[in-house]
Amino acid sequence: MKYIIILGDGMADEPVAKLGNRTPLQAAKTPYMDRLAQKGRSGMLDTIPEGMSPGSEIANLSVLGYDVPRVYEGRGVLEAASMGVDILPDEMAMRCNLVTIDNDVLKNHSAGHIPTAEAAELIHFLDDRLGNDRFRFYPGVSYRHLLKIKGGNKNIVCTPPHDVPDKPFYPLLIKPAEEPAQSTADELNRLILASQEILPAHPVNQKRIALGKDPANSIWLWSPGYRPGMQPLNKKYPIQKGAVISAVDLIRGIGVYAGLEVIQVEGATGLYDTNYEGKARAALDALKENDFVFLHIEASDEAGHEGDVDLKVRTIEYLDSRIVKPIFEETSTWDEPVTIAVLPDHPTPCAIRTHTRDAVPFVVYHKGIEPDSVKTYDEFAAKKGVFGLLRGDEFMKNLIL
Repeated sequence: MKYIIILGDGMADEPVAKLGNRTPLQAAKTPYMDRLAQKGRSGMLDTIPEGMSPGSEIANLSVLGYDVPRVYEGRGVLEAASMGVDILPDEMAMRCNLVTIDNDVLKNHSAGHIPTAEAAELIHFLDDRLGNDRFRFYPGVSYRHLLKIKGGNKNIVCTPPHDVPDKPFYPLLIKPAEEPAQSTADELNRLILASQEILPAHPVNQKRIALGKDPANSIWLWSPGYRPGMQPLNKKYPIQKGAVISAVDLIRGIGVYAGLEVIQVEGATGLYDTNYEGKARAALDALKENDFVFLHIEASDEAGHEGDVDLKVRTIEYLDSRIVKPIFEETSTWDEPVTIAVLPDHPTPCAIRTHTRDAVPFVVYHKGIEPDSVKTYDEFAAKKGVFGLLRGDEFMKNLIL
């Protein structure tokens, strides 16, 4: 048996008035995900452990069956692994977003989805101006970057910028969770404020402003941690070789620590214009050489963060027609059976433009599976599935036979 998890990041949502009080999943035309629901078994998965925030790093680790409270060390170190940046025992890593501040308000978390080439120029500029033996900046993808700190104290309270669109930024600056972390919080806040002094005049931002685009006029630092201790998946489950496909450093970094081969796909952007066909083809090719593939599609999450209901519906339809369809159709002709699972990691409701901790719908299908009574794939139909409500590693234990 081979296995593929198709994860539509942030795909789950809440009923939307303009969609006739349907969720984007219910409103979208998804004949292939519905076919999997009719032929397979459905359920709900609680991906967020009690007391933890509903971030993608938490949720995806949970989907893959990890004991998140034990292994989680922040998304910065996970993204560092994807970027090839080694984190030494005396170092801490943090996510460094490029964001837009407008009249002291955090306008958006992505600097208008700044292109990677423009962002890299700004990050190199920041490292040249603000970097030193203690702080180093590393460029990632689009607005997502990395800060590495020697001797930092991770016991600080940080606010994910996608959780606070249109909120005044100053009250959201970093705070110590304990007194010894005060100096780390102060240093990091000084970096944020210093970036606001030097970024607006950079030629990249001047050009963006002239074109009517949001400037990347500040950094935002969050999700600190040290190097995690994660077992490879093949030590936890009866699989031999696996691969991960994603446009997002966070997911690729999880894959590195999970012992999965990281497969890069040209044209994978993490947005609605990503190379869906290339990712589907890469997943199918990877399945021929591996017995487990984790295929991550970011687009629906970004649409949710933008609060764009129509775009979110479109990204879900793209996932169905350009990812699920070719994978279902081709693997159906193979001699070796393939288990296909489809699910989000967490909801990203368009109404609030951030993640929630609600359970997410999933469907599992393979040849010969006894179907349950569910006929469509969505947040409400899946509640009637035979799996019921699963938590933690129960999803992977039910998936991997």
